[in-house]
Amino acid sequence: MHDPFEPLPADPRLADAYTYCEELLRQYDRDRWLACLFAPFDKRPHLHALYAFSLDVARIRDVVSDPRPGEIRYQWWRDALEGEPRGDISAHPVASAILDTIVRFRLPRVALTNLVDARTFDLYDDPMPGLRQLEGYCGETCSALFRLAGLILAGGRDPGGAAACGHAGIAYALTGLLRALPWHAARGQIYLPEEILARRGVARSDIFAGKRRRNCAVSLPNCARFRVDICASSRGRRPRRRAIRAPRCCRWRWSSPC
Repeated sequence: MHDPFEPLPADPRLADAYTYCEELLRQYDRDRWLACLFAPFDKRPHLHALYAFSLDVARIRDVVSDPRPGEIRYQWWRDALEGEPRGDISAHPVASAILDTIVRFRLPRVALTNLVDARTFDLYDDPMPGLRQLEGYCGETCSALFRLAGLILAGGRDPGGAAACGHAGIAYALTGLLRALPWHAARGQIYLPEEILARRGVARSDIFAGKRRRNCAVSLPNCARFRVDICASSRGRRPRRRAIRAPRCCRWRWSSPC
């Protein structure tokens, strides 16, 4: 295993892979690229690799014409993460960088494969059944990134804070889904749970037609604020009213074998 405090490998192809990840973030996920500037210099390339991996998986829906090729691409990522890649991994800069980061910081591969599995939902226009399922999706696709980033920043050691990562990630993801609501609706996809739509008396066709989006989206900011409050209370900043437990997506053991 590499020492996480060593500089990046001298292999020029691997160095180029990390540079590619940073440029990918700079162009397509500027929020996270800017956030990485607050991290120690030696940890930034590995955060870039983590977030570039998430971005690459998240964009699959946008680059395939139908679900079948998308499923193939997801399976390729599963195979690569589980050590059974198809083809030359070095030809895929994001895969090269994230696999190197996994080894350096002993990141649990299960968290990354769970993210891939959760993103499969993106390929289809199925309705989100309920708020619990939505929070599970947000946890696997966003809270897990908070947790993994914490492991990288701690040099591969468990920094704690699983509960804070879980709730903050869900709040962050819900906020992002709200921001992207018109864009998702334009491509025929709705992440708002059916139970919220029914409670507000809104049909999916209303959302697709651009009607009453404000009426049905009003509940999600409340959910996001609730998660932020829980996160703050877990840090001792608010009176704790009930026990705080990490969401399921953040309960994997940091020391899981690579």
